[in-house]
Amino acid sequence: MAGREGMLGSSLVLGVEETPLLALVQGSGSALRLTADSFQRLLLDSPVLHQRLKRYLYVVMNQLATSSTCNHFHRIEARLARWLLMTQDRAETDQLQLTHEFLAMMLGVRRAGMTLAVIALHARGLIRYQRGAIKLIDRPGLIEASCECYSVDCALYTKMLPVL
Repeated sequence: MAGREGMLGSSLVLGVEETPLLALVQGSGSALRLTADSFQRLLLDSPVLHQRLKRYLYVVMNQLATSSTCNHFHRIEARLARWLLMTQDRAETDQLQLTHEFLAMMLGVRRAGMTLAVIALHARGLIRYQRGAIKLIDRPGLIEASCECYSVDCALYTKMLPVL
């Protein structure tokens, strides 16, 4: 998951010119785009940027490992709360254009299980949903509903990528 803090093409930071990943844009916004050659020159010319991007990759690798463990051990409802919080952190909005199908795909669960998790968070007054849209209405409640993985991710992010 990448937002305003992130990037695609991180394999270039590692010196690999191809990526095994496919990107899916889920929300609107603006982005900067560089050719691979321009980006690699920028990395050579700016050791500070290169170091910061390596720290970003470290955070992403940790988040992937955390997500893998989270998906195995935690309930869908807690994982959904974590994912919604992470998405809100990156999108900087409480209104998210997300379908149950998309959420199920992102969390690796059946759509029926995702629908039950959305209903549970809605019943607790944490979110509102209508077809294709989820509004986060109680962030502190969502933090409480999420598993500890969210606070672990936030702590690592804050430690490794302090605001410039």
